[in-house]
Parts: sequence; C-alpha cells; structure tokens
Amino acid sequence: MANFKWDHIHLRSPDPEATAAFYERMFGAEVIRTMQQGKTRIDLKIGGASVFIAPVTPGDGVASPPKTPYQGLDHFGLEVTGIDAIVADLKKKGAEFTMEPNTIRPGTRIAFLRGPEGVSIELLERS
Repeated sequence: MANFKWDHIHLRSPDPEATAAFYERMFGAEVIRTMQQGKTRIDLKIGGASVFIAPVTPGDGVASPPKTPYQGLDHFGLEVTGIDAIVADLKKKGAEFTMEPNTIRPGTRIAFLRGPEGVSIELLERS
C-alpha cells in the first residue's frame, strides 16, 4: 500500500490578509508571504501544518461558503492543553464560539469556533 503523509489545508478567501490576520491573532500562526506569478501568496504554519490561502475575486466561479453542518469536510481540529483558559483568551480576541467547551467523553473536551468564511475550527483537549 502507498504511504501517505499530510501536506496542507487550502482555504479560499475574498480577503486573504484578513484571513491570515485572524489565524495569526487567534492561534499564533506564522504568516509567510511570498511572490507567485507576480502576486503575493499567503501561507500559514499552525501547529506544524501548512495552510494555504488563495484569493477569491468576484466572477471567478468560486461558490459562497456553506452553512455548517454540511456534507464533506466539516471542520479541522487543533489540539490544545488548558481548553477553558484558551477559550477565554480567544473570546477576548473576538472569537465567535459555536460550541462552548464541554466534555464529550471522559478525558476529552472540545469547543468549536467560527473562522473566516465560515470555517469551523475545533479545539480538542485530551487528558
């Protein structure tokens, strides 16, 4: 069987700078700006994962974001330690939570917040 390795997540945004600023402010993402075909490309590093942000412009045929929950990719999760304090800090930064921290089973607590373009982000703490 082939060996697969995780490579990246790809987001589309009508305002890549604002999207990058959100992930930087909320999660301490490293913002990486490079030039690609004469245009600025914005990538992020979050917890060792690569996140690419592609610009969306009117008339380019990109559909509006769906409302959650929906079929297909539902959310991405970030592992944390000290979820309650992290949620409180993110709220101070303006994060909108769609699910407050709760214990879904012994030793596992989760919370969900809404990112730019309706992206659902899970915070997950396992003890």
